[in-house]
Amino acid sequence: MQPALVTLSVNDELAFVAGIPSSLNTPAFSVENMLEKRQLLRKSVREELGLTDDDMLVMSLSSINPGKGHFLLLESVRYMIEQKPSLDDVAIDGLAEKDEFFQSMNNSDAHRLGNMRKLFTESVLTKAENIKVLIGSVGSKSNKVQYVKALLSLISHQPNLSKSVLWTPATTRVASLYAAADVYVINSQGLGETFGRVTIEAMAFGLPVLGTDAGGTKEIVEHNLTGLLHPLGRPGPHILSKNLQYLLQNPSARQEMGIRGREKVEKMYLKKHMYKLLARVLFKSMRIK
Repeated sequence: MQPALVTLSVNDELAFVAGIPSSLNTPAFSVENMLEKRQLLRKSVREELGLTDDDMLVMSLSSINPGKGHFLLLESVRYMIEQKPSLDDVAIDGLAEKDEFFQSMNNSDAHRLGNMRKLFTESVLTKAENIKVLIGSVGSKSNKVQYVKALLSLISHQPNLSKSVLWTPATTRVASLYAAADVYVINSQGLGETFGRVTIEAMAFGLPVLGTDAGGTKEIVEHNLTGLLHPLGRPGPHILSKNLQYLLQNPSARQEMGIRGREKVEKMYLKKHMYKLLARVLFKSMRIK
């Protein structure tokens, strides 16, 4: 027989909280009822974390070890916070050279253009402050104490970065964090990275996924549809930084990618799909030839 692949699934407990039909639904806890409760849960957790409605919470839950790319994720956030606006004076001046209106401006108009540049710069930098990154451990035994200390040391020596990074200790209560988040990042650096159940869990909660273009992640995340992919290694942080900036400035894109990701989970990654595939494999392998 040819090897058969049976993908993992979102467990019923998480599907239940996410508002996806599961074996735990009852008349008192319908899908509609759970979606309402999820919104209340989101509001409660975000208030506890000190987040406003304008903040974009980016979450990365995994075992804490070098292969998960936490340093590179933090580097991406630092690039985003400290970068200059992408539409700078050069872009505005280039427009002025081509437009007759700008060419005919008097000094008063030129002064207003200068104010427009200033307002645009302040707007972009203010938005960058609205990104919050939650790094958390799911309690894996592979957590490295020295690696965690190095991460905390990096954050403590970067004043701007430290304002944007949240930290949660080892937890298995991930549903509440998924409910509070806006974007999920899977920054694993291994070419042989496995399927990654956290990826489909995040998608079940309607989160767009920013992931590395390698391993199991690229088999799940469809670029520009359910999330955005970036390369492994040193080129990655610059691209990831731009992807974070894009989603921060485009809430509608976040929502659209999240909806498509959730639809993919409902179509492919629930327990009933896993059982169906497994039953098919068992039937083929056990039948008399």
